[in-house]
Amino acid sequence: MSLPWLEREVFRMARNDRIRRTFTPQFKKDAVALLKEGRSATDVAHSLGIARSLLQRWKDQLDRKRPAEVFPGSGNRAPEAQEVAELRKKLRRVTEERDILKKALAFFAEDES
Repeated sequence: MSLPWLEREVFRMARNDRIRRTFTPQFKKDAVALLKEGRSATDVAHSLGIARSLLQRWKDQLDRKRPAEVFPGSGNRAPEAQEVAELRKKLRRVTEERDILKKALAFFAEDES
């Protein structure tokens, strides 16, 4: 499977090595697909201009999770991470409410004395 647009994108990204390159989820999936076609990791990594270890990491990530959850991208959290963030937010709010009630209790207890 030859992907000329993929090779053009890699060439475009590789022109400026000083900028940290980011790869789209589709690019990562296509790169791993080339691996699964039987090409060697070294060959695929070299042709795409990426490190072999990076390609291997993407393959491992795809093997471990469902495809929809693998590369969520910026702003899109995995379901577990989303739930943890919501629970932390709720805990922060409840802790603030508790602290306010503690202060109110101390204030009113002081008035009664």
